[in-house]
Amino acid sequence: MSKASKKTTAKKQPVLLVVEDDPGLQKQFKWSFDRFNVVIAGDRESALNEIRRHEPAVVTLDLGLPPDPANATEGIATLEQILQLAPHTKIIVVTGNDDRENALKAVAMGAYDFFQKPIDPETLGFVIDRAHQLYKLEVENAQLHQQLSDDAPLEGVIAISPEMTKLCRTIEKIAPTDITTLFLGESGTGKEVMARALHQLSDRSDGNFIAINCAAIPENLLESELFGYEKGAFTGATKTTKGKIEYAHKGTFFLEELGDLPVALQAKLLRFLQERTIERIGGREEIPVDVRIIGATHQNLKQLIEAGTFREDLYYRLSEVCIEIPPLRDRQGDAIVIGKKLFTRYNKKNKLKLKGFSPDALAAIDNYRWPGNIREMENRIKRGVVMADGPYVTAEDLEIEESAKDAIPLNLKEVRDNAEKMVVIKAIKIADHNISRAADLLGITRPTLYSIMTKHSISE
Repeated sequence: MSKASKKTTAKKQPVLLVVEDDPGLQKQFKWSFDRFNVVIAGDRESALNEIRRHEPAVVTLDLGLPPDPANATEGIATLEQILQLAPHTKIIVVTGNDDRENALKAVAMGAYDFFQKPIDPETLGFVIDRAHQLYKLEVENAQLHQQLSDDAPLEGVIAISPEMTKLCRTIEKIAPTDITTLFLGESGTGKEVMARALHQLSDRSDGNFIAINCAAIPENLLESELFGYEKGAFTGATKTTKGKIEYAHKGTFFLEELGDLPVALQAKLLRFLQERTIERIGGREEIPVDVRIIGATHQNLKQLIEAGTFREDLYYRLSEVCIEIPPLRDRQGDAIVIGKKLFTRYNKKNKLKLKGFSPDALAAIDNYRWPGNIREMENRIKRGVVMADGPYVTAEDLEIEESAKDAIPLNLKEVRDNAEKMVVIKAIKIADHNISRAADLLGITRPTLYSIMTKHSISE
């Protein structure tokens, strides 16, 4: 092979940085890992220079570096600086048999793994390959999340599930119109986020988005909050004051938890929806208001109608388009995506340098039922980020107990089928729906993967 060909091949190979001052071991690494472009550094300064030059995915680091190879202080300092320069690089610490304590300390600081001398190329090669594969997956995952962020279905909405994608397309269709919209769904599912996204997509986006929570305001104050009042209308009314509906003129008015709207006010709201005019309390003048109405509630309005606590005619006025937001537990894949977005937000807000979620935390987020939906997730992740002791947020930090996970059926075939289906779906998602890559991740052939997909009715 010519020098030019060797140079081209080296560029194509992934870089493995070996931080080792022993010339014999340096040579051993060179010939043992020829599938990598092995770059050698014999001390801390040259190691940091190579990190800046090559940005390697994987580094092997001998803790016994000069000037004092018998002391791990230099190696630990090198590890710390590499993590600062390249926090996502996978560092495999190489130690002597009698230095397990420092190896564990290095892992606690953020090293990927440790390996004890003497070097066994085959075993160490397995650890390096696994670290490199994890690095690639994390890079692809980050790129996918960036793409999701750039191509978000709606402003403020974080979702990849088919259910939410379909819902977002519906909002895009109705946004240019003035059709009255009603959002239904459990508490914490993001009804206000959806309402704001609808407002931002509409022709009224330059106007105000005014929100009012009917459950949060005492009944005797709610009418004046909605419609305003004239000076002298009641004791304490020292000046004429506009209501929230009037402030939303040329914009959007969001009526949250309208299932708690008092019956007496329902009639007045219905009249406003029909006439698009309001009268302030104590006033006689009809004031026209140009506003789009969006309602939301977690209650079953049809049951309230049957119970006589909600007007049927008002329900039909409010629900020209009715959109039900599914709970987080029914949105396949959204929990992890939302969780990672919240982690990034609170990690940055608290000026921390955490790396992410541990594997048990990701499994817990994926399996937990989230009865409080996104609001509960936000609280748990905010706490987990603050309470994390190591570089990763764990399930214990999130306070998600084992008992909170989905129950495992006792039928062994069902367990196997469920596990097989779940792993295949996750592999396809990680591979961005590339079936060949998904098959490679699973260690099977593409025809075998298609056969499994057919068995479980999994579509591409």
